[in-house]
Amino acid sequence: MTQQRQRIVIGEKRATEYLANERTFLAWIRTSIAIISLGFVVAKFSLWLRELATHLAPLTQTSNAGASMPIGVTMMALGGVLAVLAAWRYHVVNRAIENGIVSADRGLVILVTVMVALLCVAMIFYMLIAAQHA
Repeated sequence: MTQQRQRIVIGEKRATEYLANERTFLAWIRTSIAIISLGFVVAKFSLWLRELATHLAPLTQTSNAGASMPIGVTMMALGGVLAVLAAWRYHVVNRAIENGIVSADRGLVILVTVMVALLCVAMIFYMLIAAQHA
């Protein structure tokens, strides 16, 4: 088990710590909104391609193959999870500041990093498979 360094927060520095915690929370929220938005675009792209194919060749059967919809939905879900984790972490840190002791949470950083890395790997595999079928 890794030991986390704890820091004692003195009374006159608490306002600074609260504001830093709020800025961090807002950065997490901006990141989650960006991931949700990108996921929406990725998911919508497959629908747009099907609509374009139907418009260009109305009698042609369009296939439902493709992973952009599941990848996009996964990205939107990841963005939602990040927002929830951000709120949870914000409240945990606020409680720690009230108690006068704060520490870093490496576990949360590792969890988010692993989730984003797995999504990246899935997108890379999708792109490689789609390139082979093109």
